[in-house]
Amino acid sequence: MSFTEILDTRFYPRYSSSWDESLFRNRILYHLRPEHTILDLGAGRGRLAHMNFRGLVACACGLDPEKAVMSNPHLDEAKVGFAENIPWPNSAFDIVVSDNVIEHVSAPISVFREVHRVLKPGGFFLVKTPNRYHYVAAAASITPYRFHQWFKVKRGTESHDTFPTLYRANTRGTLRKISQSAGLLVTDITAIEGRPEYMRWSPLTYALGLLYERIVNSTDFLSLLRVVLLATFRKPPE
Repeated sequence: MSFTEILDTRFYPRYSSSWDESLFRNRILYHLRPEHTILDLGAGRGRLAHMNFRGLVACACGLDPEKAVMSNPHLDEAKVGFAENIPWPNSAFDIVVSDNVIEHVSAPISVFREVHRVLKPGGFFLVKTPNRYHYVAAAASITPYRFHQWFKVKRGTESHDTFPTLYRANTRGTLRKISQSAGLLVTDITAIEGRPEYMRWSPLTYALGLLYERIVNSTDFLSLLRVVLLATFRKPPE
């Protein structure tokens, strides 16, 4: 075992390499029903197995600016386009999900309004996105895009799966404000800090990440500094 694996086993024995994706998938599954139609905003080429709901619902749809979405194996129906102008009719979906997409959009209010439009009354919009107050997002905000690509490649993500970040809707307060302006009800916004994924490349950085995780999880007051925001919004029932 490597030193990092030893530390993982000692301090985070129940964490997988994609623990945040597992948490998000479980949230989605809680709301999902076999008769539902679901839309994945930013579905991409389907590299995340956690976002595969095909066969669990009546229809799994996906939207992405990249043409690779057309070959996404997790989808029954795919379209190329942007979340600011969703190419489906009003009230088409029971569930809309967005996994690490909101941080990339330039006009999040437009996205939320479009989600409101395509959701059925009573439908849910579930979001996972980084918290801009966390050190990872703060570092990303002051470093060039080329560095982001290099760093993601070092962590096993292909460079073409790395996109520029804007963080225009990446605090709990901003998410509440934008969702309410779009007519969506806030069901829950939770900040989570887990295993320090971006600090696991040396014993020293791992120790610093571990210390940070313990501190921000020690009190609700410091929850604004946790890494991931999991949010659930609902379109008001008729």
